[in-house]
Amino acid sequence: MASGGASLQETFKRFATKADGKEATTADFNKWCKDAGVYGKSLTSQHVDISFSKVKPKTSKNITFNELDALITEMAKMYKVDHKLDDAKAKDELKEKLTKAESKAHGATKAVKAGGVDRLTDVSGYTGSHKERFDAETGQGKGAAGRTDKADNTGYVGNYKGAGSYEKTH
Repeated sequence: MASGGASLQETFKRFATKADGKEATTADFNKWCKDAGVYGKSLTSQHVDISFSKVKPKTSKNITFNELDALITEMAKMYKVDHKLDDAKAKDELKEKLTKAESKAHGATKAVKAGGVDRLTDVSGYTGSHKERFDAETGQGKGAAGRTDKADNTGYVGNYKGAGSYEKTH
């Protein structure tokens, strides 16, 4: 096992979601294996699911830390095929990888700057009425002020533009 880091039991508790870290579901264990990087051509998530169902108690959907050793032994049978190891070495390597695993965010959205995103967010290329919706220096939107044209309504009729000019000419 890894020295100086977390133990296998501590790592199990970190990945287990049931009973306050005392039990792990098949989804928990698959996430753990993915984060640890143990999957290969022979050892897949489907094989882990099958091994999981073999070692878990018949009355439960989850495993505890006590069943973890049996599960790793089952997984080592396929892991050794990918890495050309004997059973004992494969089991030790699996335990080491699982112990060193760090939880990663799965399904989290990341900010992407690719392809047309830069062009679409660069307001200097906008023309026409779209140009009026953004401040040219900062690129920030103007909100409602950029979307609507407010009518002045100060003239004799709605579209009269020369408000106050009649009195000066007559």
